[in-house]
Amino acid sequence: LVMVAPSVHVRATSRLLADMVPRGQIIVDAAKGIEEDTLMTMTQIMEEEIPGVNAAVLSGPSHAEEVGRKLPTSVVAGARDKETAQYIQDVFMNPVFRVYTSPDMLGIELGGAIKNVFALAAGIADGMGCGDNTKAALITRGIYELTRLGVAAGGKKETFQGLSGVGDLIVTCSSMHSRNRRAGILIGQGMSMEDAMEEVKMVVEGVYSARAAKGLAERYGVQVPIIDEVCSVLFEHKSARDALRDLMERERRDEERSNVWH
Repeated sequence: LVMVAPSVHVRATSRLLADMVPRGQIIVDAAKGIEEDTLMTMTQIMEEEIPGVNAAVLSGPSHAEEVGRKLPTSVVAGARDKETAQYIQDVFMNPVFRVYTSPDMLGIELGGAIKNVFALAAGIADGMGCGDNTKAALITRGIYELTRLGVAAGGKKETFQGLSGVGDLIVTCSSMHSRNRRAGILIGQGMSMEDAMEEVKMVVEGVYSARAAKGLAERYGVQVPIIDEVCSVLFEHKSARDALRDLMERERRDEERSNVWH
C-alpha cells in the first residue's frame, strides 16, 4: 500500500486503515511532512496508529508532473530492514524511475519535509525580484541548515547530502511544479500566507512544516535563521523585505566553523 494523503491527514487516514490491514502489511509513505503538534514523521504516525505495520518511505526529487511524463527520476526508499527496502525497490524501479535504498528512514523523512520550508523562502525571494545569487545562497545555506537540524534530530549526514536532502531541495526551490515555491512567490509579491494557499489551490506542505521545523530546532537547540524568518513572515506578519534584511545583516561569522585557521 502507498500512503499519499497530505501530511496533515496521515494520522486520520492511518486510523481508518488500522482495522483493515493485516499485521506486517508494508505501507510506503509518500507524503512529506512533520506533524506540527507531536513533531512526529509520517512513518512514526503510521506505526503509532496501525498495529504491526511495516512502515516505509519513498522520497526524493520527484514532481509528479514529470514522473507521469516518464521523464528520468531518481528517489530513495527507506525501511526498517533491508529486505523491505529492496522489495520496494523492485516494485517501483523501471527504466525511467530509479530507486536507491537506505536504512535512514528518519533522515529521509526530515529531508523531504524540511526542504519545503526553504522552497517557500526561495519562492519569496523570487517574488521579491531577487536574482540567481540570492537563490544560490538560499539553497546552499538551506542545505547547511537542514543538515545541522536533521543530524541533531537523529538523521544521518549522508542522507541530507543525497536525493532526499540536496536533491529534493534543489528541485523544489527551482521548479514551477513546486506548490511551495509558487506560494512563496505570491507571498514575496505581498500576498498573505492564507491568500497564497487559496490561490495555489493545493496543500502547501511547507506552511505546516515550518512550525514543526522550528519546534524541532528549539527541541534540539539548533540555530535555524532561514526557518525562523520564514515563520516570522508566515505567522507574525513580518514583511519579506524585513526578513531578508535581517538574514543578510546577521552577525558576521565563518562559513564553516569546523575549518581551523592556521
